[in-house]
Amino acid sequence: AEAPAGSFSGFDEGTVLSLGADVLPEYKLQAPRIHRWTILHYSPFKAVWDWLILLLVIYTAVFTPYSAAFLLNEDQEEKQTDCSYTCDPLYIIDLIVDIMFIIDIVINFRTTYVNMNDEVVSHPGKIAIHYFKGWFLIDMVAAIPFDLLIFRSGSDETTTLIGLLKTARLLRLVRVARKLDRYSEYGAAVLFLLMCTFALIAHWLACIWYAIGNVERPYMKHKIGWLDNLGDQIGKPYNISDLSSGPSIKDKYVTALYFTFSSLTSVGFGNVSPNTNSEKIFSICVMLIGSLMYASIFGNVSAIIQRLYSGTARYHTQMLRVKEFIRFHQIPNPLRQRLEEYFQHAWSYTNGIDMNAVSQKNLKLYLTNAHEIGFFCHGIHPVEN
Repeated sequence: AEAPAGSFSGFDEGTVLSLGADVLPEYKLQAPRIHRWTILHYSPFKAVWDWLILLLVIYTAVFTPYSAAFLLNEDQEEKQTDCSYTCDPLYIIDLIVDIMFIIDIVINFRTTYVNMNDEVVSHPGKIAIHYFKGWFLIDMVAAIPFDLLIFRSGSDETTTLIGLLKTARLLRLVRVARKLDRYSEYGAAVLFLLMCTFALIAHWLACIWYAIGNVERPYMKHKIGWLDNLGDQIGKPYNISDLSSGPSIKDKYVTALYFTFSSLTSVGFGNVSPNTNSEKIFSICVMLIGSLMYASIFGNVSAIIQRLYSGTARYHTQMLRVKEFIRFHQIPNPLRQRLEEYFQHAWSYTNGIDMNAVSQKNLKLYLTNAHEIGFFCHGIHPVEN
């Protein structure tokens, strides 16, 4: 049930699709003995399934906080109780996401893995024990359908509880972050991921910012919260006798997102300001988070851009040396032009890499390994000086 694994120099479709393996081992060329209904962790099906789960996790990371903060607090309990999940497409999508996460748990119980000895383990019992010790708890909590478990309980406390419990799905982001870490060697990919991370955190903080204002507003004697100020500014004030009064969900979300972005980037124009103690405390936390993010994310942007253009800088440096060589030796114009064209052609072909040095180094390494393997196979152990 366990197949040995080694090293592999080829390429298959799993390379682009797979989110799990860090290297391309030799067992991908082999056909290991596996039990029935066991899925190879490097198979095309598992690779496509991982990408599908990744898309669902991204959807969860965006819409779960938004739904918990903005949608569940609206006066729709009667609508949800009467027509169940058929009222809103978001509830149907949430149900599908829950089902897909449960199916993913079942698939993980039947998916092979590589142990500490670089062996492919396909025994169902060992796979189950490995999964229980790893990601099972996080996947299980993220897959619990809280909407179905607390369905038809129309109280405000239950609605708030559902929103809080649904945020447990965000635990799957930890697993996705570890899998996406393999793309850290690509500067453009890292830059894109950093920007997405910044936008996602700003989105989460915007949902919390709205939740604070929405929870505080009914208990304030003097309506000084940011939601009441927003309603007065845009001409949609709150009316106690009319529960549907006040700014729309679009107005509230855009304003909340604007506040978190301006606070995280240390801009803060002041047109959306905290007034209550809870809002001020949250704003302080946002500023602290923003300072850390500004240092960790945007501080790396210059290094990433410099790495992206390092090849261009090396080209201009080498070209400057060629021109200095031509000027020092006073090479005539026809030969000078041919020399510059040759340098440009050689650089476009090798990208500034010394092929001879690389070839000699790889050949020396290959010969050293070949001698060591030959000695080992014949029982000869060379003595190190």
